[in-house]
Amino acid sequence: MRLKLEPDLYHDPHTAAANMRDNTSSSTSQSRRLSSEFGSTFAPAAIGEENTDDEMLLLEEEMRNSMEPQVPETSGREKIVITQECELITLMTRVKGRFDLTTNQLMFTEIASLKDDGQRHDFKFPIGQLRELHLRKFNLRRSALEMFLTDQTSYFLNFTTRTRNKIFTKILSLQPPNILYGSGRSPAELLKSSGLTQKWANREISNFEYLMHLNTIAGRSYNDLSQYPVFPWILADYTSEVLDLNDPRSFRDLSKPIGVVNPKNEAEVRSKFDGFEDPSGMIPKFHYGTHYSNSAGVLHYLIRVEPFTSLHIELQSGRFDVADRQFHSIPQTWKLLMDNPNDVKELIPEFFYFPEFLKNMNRFDLGVLQMTKEKVDDVVLPPWAKTAEDFIAIHRRALESEYVSQHLHHWIDLIFGYKQKGPKAVDALNVFYYCSYEGAVDLDKIANPIEREAVEGMINNFGQTPSQLLRDPHPRRLSLDELTIRLLKLELRRPDLTLILDRVQCTACDLSTDKDPVVYLSTPKSPPRNRKKLTGPFHPSITLSSKLFALSVDAKYIYAGGIWDNSVRVFNMARGKVVASAINHFDVVTCIAMDNCGSYLVTGSKDCTCVIWSLSTSNSVSQPAGSNLQPNTAALNQNLAGNVVGSANVVHLTNNLTPKPVHTLYGHDDAVSCVAIMTELDMVVSGSLDGTVNVHTIKNGQFIRTINPIGCTGCKIEVSFITISYQGHIAFSALDDTSHSVHVFSINGVSLGSKYVSGRVTGLTSSSDYLVVSDDAGDVTMSRLYGLKPIFDIPLHVPTQTVVGTVGNTHLLAPLRDGSLGVIGIQQPIPYKKHTVLNV
Repeated sequence: MRLKLEPDLYHDPHTAAANMRDNTSSSTSQSRRLSSEFGSTFAPAAIGEENTDDEMLLLEEEMRNSMEPQVPETSGREKIVITQECELITLMTRVKGRFDLTTNQLMFTEIASLKDDGQRHDFKFPIGQLRELHLRKFNLRRSALEMFLTDQTSYFLNFTTRTRNKIFTKILSLQPPNILYGSGRSPAELLKSSGLTQKWANREISNFEYLMHLNTIAGRSYNDLSQYPVFPWILADYTSEVLDLNDPRSFRDLSKPIGVVNPKNEAEVRSKFDGFEDPSGMIPKFHYGTHYSNSAGVLHYLIRVEPFTSLHIELQSGRFDVADRQFHSIPQTWKLLMDNPNDVKELIPEFFYFPEFLKNMNRFDLGVLQMTKEKVDDVVLPPWAKTAEDFIAIHRRALESEYVSQHLHHWIDLIFGYKQKGPKAVDALNVFYYCSYEGAVDLDKIANPIEREAVEGMINNFGQTPSQLLRDPHPRRLSLDELTIRLLKLELRRPDLTLILDRVQCTACDLSTDKDPVVYLSTPKSPPRNRKKLTGPFHPSITLSSKLFALSVDAKYIYAGGIWDNSVRVFNMARGKVVASAINHFDVVTCIAMDNCGSYLVTGSKDCTCVIWSLSTSNSVSQPAGSNLQPNTAALNQNLAGNVVGSANVVHLTNNLTPKPVHTLYGHDDAVSCVAIMTELDMVVSGSLDGTVNVHTIKNGQFIRTINPIGCTGCKIEVSFITISYQGHIAFSALDDTSHSVHVFSINGVSLGSKYVSGRVTGLTSSSDYLVVSDDAGDVTMSRLYGLKPIFDIPLHVPTQTVVGTVGNTHLLAPLRDGSLGVIGIQQPIPYKKHTVLNV
């Protein structure tokens, strides 16, 4: 997902494009628009054959025969494995360059000379950062690769088909340590082996997550507008003041293509198909001459955000399209779709997470509507949404609603499944122009360069149908009632919690009632052989809390701050010994946090700075470009680089166990009190005793913005806890002279909610779309992240130390000040059953 806005340092208001639109007649503008109805025919040699599965089998055979594992260089000498010319695909642009694969890293170097604005498309990253490697199509040719990194960055490279396969096998032969997907299997086989369908059916992943996975596996990409991810229209009510998500009439019929959701259009669409005859006999019958996803459609929705504004103008021959054809109103767009069976645009993912695309923040002149003389500015929202953020929150909630959960599999059948092609597609009124389907056109067989260019242009602009993932009906999702019964049956079989509870020696266990679903556990002192102790010595001014510790993703190490010598220390969990240490602060470390990938650590200090540390396990991982550390400050504490002295057993350290500082972040005027990091969003946030929250990037250490808590009026304001959700929401607690409060902001700095709480906040954690807060009054509350609407409030009667969620969000753990542990059994809130009781 692309959530973050970036500063546009070369902002162009496109005044000339607006003037050209206003000074050109509508008829002339209409004639310049790209035609979406295609009647072109191609020579027989240009028509391809669909052989995806056969090609994948051949590729797998080639991989087995040619792949010899190669170990990345550890001696410091890199060797070039392969070099090939290629194209970097960026939305609608091809950038010619050279791809180099070495034993340690992957690189792309743009061939063109330096641009006037100094921007180039070169990139380089260590092999250890590669997370996924997918075979891709480009212009319906199986010639591209898409690479996803651990920080969610992706690159789309186009080669020749034979070269692509060779590059693919060479990369995998290096055995990237963090790769999750990298196989020559077909998309259908990849989906089957992933287990994602079963996870979705069992409600282990959300509707949004599943649709994103399906798009990725089927070849849809944010890097290619002609293959942009596709999402469904899910609602049919854009006129009510209040949207009722319990009313089936509020939703679109997901079993039908968007062109025939209105039953009045069925006869026209069926008649068009039955009556079509191509004199040449080459063009098969089709229901729609347009496509539900293409470059023009994506730009239509994203016209208010660069670089899509510039691409829209380029597509319109240097001008903005006339105002009446712009995306100016969601209710009006839905009405036009229902009235016109030839307009079959589905949605894009941004409708479910990116409110900024609905706002004309760049103040572009988008023209005036001809009939009403209304100026086109921000998108007109349905009455039930008061702001763009409100629309996105409600729309996302609608996507996860029970109605959509029970009917989404029908839409998947149409777009990715067995109703995509063949007789079932004909019966479902779901056949599109043949050139949109995989294998329909073979560009390599077109010898005439002019004709080839014309065909490429048509494919780029018309749209491409995703790879078919299923040839049988998609299973439906469990209903909420079915899920509840399933959870009750499996409650005591969960290995992630049951094994722990079985080993706890309980001296006090107060079973809760339905009215107060909490279990209190307390244990005697652990036997000496199991007890672990972290030796400081900690600074006397520091109060020990969870903010001073971070656990590695494999649970083998603890990273600790608060040490008297201003260091970050690494403790081995099995031995309880210090195995590494590093110093880069001038005062004691006050807070510490680790990302979900285990790649980066961030620390805050009394010296008013934060430091980002690299925790990469590969020798090839280098300091990020743009690091602001001087060579001497980037040096490690070498006294722990070999053996650790002071224990009976000598501990031999592995390379890169010691954190490596890559950026120092400035901007606070007082001690840093809390930090959070999200590598997937390239974001670090820090709170301070000066009452501010600063946002920086991880890659470049660039300052993005400062956020101030709303409603705090005291002369002394402090930020105490902070967290980042997967959607990029920044939640933090603040206190002033008279009150305690919690605040939520979007990733782009928009306030999404604030509220006062009764006691001093002791912990914050986000879970899906919810925020959990604990306080020293003994309360644990769960609220929606957007608007902070309360879901439940549980009094624990004892002050809490913090609150954390377990994997899968099945339970909340609240350590209490009296030494006991409060365990709250929760699932995603179910109507009439706020939270479940955990039986011990």
